[in-house]
Amino acid sequence: MTRPETLTDIQRAARFFYLQHHAFGGKVSGQSFGTATTAPAINLLRIEENLSAAWQRLSGTYVENLPWLECAERYARPHTFHYMDPPYWQTASYGVDFPFENYERMADFMRRCKGKVMVSINDHPDIRRVFEGFHFETTEVRYTTTNQRQGRAEVTGELIVMNLQPEVLGGLF
Repeated sequence: MTRPETLTDIQRAARFFYLQHHAFGGKVSGQSFGTATTAPAINLLRIEENLSAAWQRLSGTYVENLPWLECAERYARPHTFHYMDPPYWQTASYGVDFPFENYERMADFMRRCKGKVMVSINDHPDIRRVFEGFHFETTEVRYTTTNQRQGRAEVTGELIVMNLQPEVLGGLF
């Protein structure tokens, strides 16, 4: 309940890390908290070790705060790999305006990009139409955070769109 402006940068970072590990579904805002009967979400005795592991994992990573297309174009090189995970088309609850023109811009970027691009999106006829000509893979995704109380997972079709064949992308993984 401590006001954030009274904390140091390190204290705010530690609080954010703590809350993320305890928040339901990792939500940044509008967090809700539940209980786990299997294991604690975070061991406070190991928080320094966990923060160090996160720092090591992110070392050498660039974090940008740019519009998505400006960021993608800034780093588009033959050796880059872009993974894009836009809001699902015609679904609610994102709280972000993402008109259909953005999917068209994304497909255009994929056609122009010299690097590798992979997009994960819901499998919808409009999406298949805008990304026509690219390689598609389909998979099922189970979302458990929305229906945990009922003991069911929501299953949805996920479309993976790539500007290269999967065997070319294989070297990335």
